[in-house]
Amino acid sequence: MSVLRPMTARGREESHRAATPLELFFDLCFVVAVAQAGRQLVHALAEGHPQHGILSYLMAFFAVWWAWMNFSWFSSAYDTDDALYRVVTLVQIAGVLILAAGVPRAFDRGDFTAVWFGYAVMRLAMVSQWLRAAHGSEGEERGTALRYAAGISLCQIGWLGLLLLPTHAKPWLFLVMAVLEMCVPPVAEHRHQTGWHPHHIAERYGLFTIIVLGETVSAATVAVQSAVDEHGSLSTLLPIAAGGLLVIFAAYWIYFAVPIHLHLASNSQAFLWGYGHYPVFVSAAAVGAGIEVAIETATGKAHIPTTAASATVTIPTALFMLTVWLIHSRHQKRGLAQQSVLPVSAVLVLLCTFAGGKAVLAAGLVAAATVVVGVTLTTRRAARERSA
Repeated sequence: MSVLRPMTARGREESHRAATPLELFFDLCFVVAVAQAGRQLVHALAEGHPQHGILSYLMAFFAVWWAWMNFSWFSSAYDTDDALYRVVTLVQIAGVLILAAGVPRAFDRGDFTAVWFGYAVMRLAMVSQWLRAAHGSEGEERGTALRYAAGISLCQIGWLGLLLLPTHAKPWLFLVMAVLEMCVPPVAEHRHQTGWHPHHIAERYGLFTIIVLGETVSAATVAVQSAVDEHGSLSTLLPIAAGGLLVIFAAYWIYFAVPIHLHLASNSQAFLWGYGHYPVFVSAAAVGAGIEVAIETATGKAHIPTTAASATVTIPTALFMLTVWLIHSRHQKRGLAQQSVLPVSAVLVLLCTFAGGKAVLAAGLVAAATVVVGVTLTTRRAARERSA
């Protein structure tokens, strides 16, 4: 490994482009922040404060997701894998760990100091990467890199409002700054497009989906274990555990049912697909929090209505199905029957909310049936095409 290499753009047609061990390590460390946000969401929902909990969760998750997005698309276009690149990436990882440590204070007290500082560490490291890319390029490519560096820096200054504004104004600042953040890539690349790699980007998103689903499994497992240790009520917990596991397994199957990299042919398609993953990731992570809330309610630890507890699982599950179909699966589906599977299933999952103590199990069975129907329709269509 070289200490320093020229940072030149990689090509979209590059063969055998795959995620590196450094990128995998980067993703794994981000799960710490996802877990912290999920844990705080559980506490807020179980205590009957859904509005505060959901809003704070969405804000914290956006910070994590957007920092991950910035690095993932940059590394797809400019990964040199030299010593300097690795060190700067490790600095970004340190930043997300600082952010993760500040999530509880942001939830409980509205104190975003540690979150802002961790975010600043990540973003300043990202700015240095873009400046390095600008140094190694010229013309319109150099202009793109400089616009990225300037846009990220200005947005980071804007996030200072989280430290200075009163509590009631912070959600509005978040909304404005989130929109501005998402405007940076299309503005930066309007003259020259970076050389991100479609297959590599699709793989990176898929890997992060797996990691988020894995964190959901972990959170649900710990919740079941804790409930069994304290209450020993297996007959109450098994339907929730089984239903939750079916939901998670189905989520994995549904997401990876199509080769999406073939759809990522332009910046406009890729930006819509990439941005659309915010509700995909946020809902996948929220399923684990919902299973925890359902378990705490069933064992009497949380004192909220059963319907409300069920909704903490069914709503994110339905949102996952609908958004995966909208941005991901529908591009590979053919015919009304295939296109209808996920939207109809999302509605059925929402109806499971009113199934009382069996709501999570019912949602899991609907999710499993969704996979079975989808596989059956795909197999039949393939058979018809072969015989035609």
